[in-house]
Amino acid sequence: MNAAFRGLLDGHPDLDRVITYERGGSGISLRGATATAQLCARLLSEKYDLTIDLQGLLRSGLMTAATRAPVRVGMADAREGARWFYTHRVVASRHQLHAIDRVLRVVAALGLKGFEPSFPVPLGEQDMLWARETLASVSRPRLILNLGARWLTKRWPPEHFAEIARRAVAEFSAGLVCVGSRADLPLAAAFRVALGPLPLLDLSGRTTLLQLAALTRESNLFVSNDTGPLHLAAAAGAAVVGIYTCTNPRLTGPFGPHATTVQSCVWCAPSFRKTCDRLECFAELNPDRVWPAVRNRLIRSLQSAA
Repeated sequence: MNAAFRGLLDGHPDLDRVITYERGGSGISLRGATATAQLCARLLSEKYDLTIDLQGLLRSGLMTAATRAPVRVGMADAREGARWFYTHRVVASRHQLHAIDRVLRVVAALGLKGFEPSFPVPLGEQDMLWARETLASVSRPRLILNLGARWLTKRWPPEHFAEIARRAVAEFSAGLVCVGSRADLPLAAAFRVALGPLPLLDLSGRTTLLQLAALTRESNLFVSNDTGPLHLAAAAGAAVVGIYTCTNPRLTGPFGPHATTVQSCVWCAPSFRKTCDRLECFAELNPDRVWPAVRNRLIRSLQSAA
């Protein structure tokens, strides 16, 4: 896995070993190609009985082939030629099934029928203690807002997030927390300007992934674009609202009973475009459309805590 995400799996009770490499960002790069070649060389020197490729791209296909396992399983619709590195291909359309259901198809193909998915996040007491201490001054209900996303077309405007935050404070006296990576610092700055004088705990660029998960457990609601932290929060058991501008929650929505999504209804949605000159979805999917979902989740959170 990408070394940047290792913290999520270290200490996971279901894993014996985690192998990482420096991916080198998205797309093709010399650094990424070198890291992939080095990892493949390492895999060639080891012995594996079964390899499962759930990513289905050229890079993961090459890694799968390098294991030389007699059984190599992947999706039949894997991209970039990855499917040719498998001995067994599972039919699970990425255009029709949720990502979790696709994985369950692979699990079923391995003979594990009736498997119920679970998402244990290995949170230690140290992470939970850090979250409690960090949020001690933030009043309940606590609302966490995650502003970033890798695609520009997934980044709901900071001004929209600020309007949601203002409404949560006005109706529920919510305490506000802003999170994100260091790359999201400009978004956090724009959010603070749009928010005005309301109190805000800005933790952008200041948390590990496990600390972020711990924060979501100590809060009442996590509102986010369609990006990794949204799914991490859902896996940690937090109540979440996912904002879907150009992607499809039916295929990649947060999984679990405490998740709500709001999707754009513009003519091109879901376009799955990483860039766009129009961004009509940002105007159509405005705070008035998202607020009812946020409000409902906050009410349910307060009722369950009563």
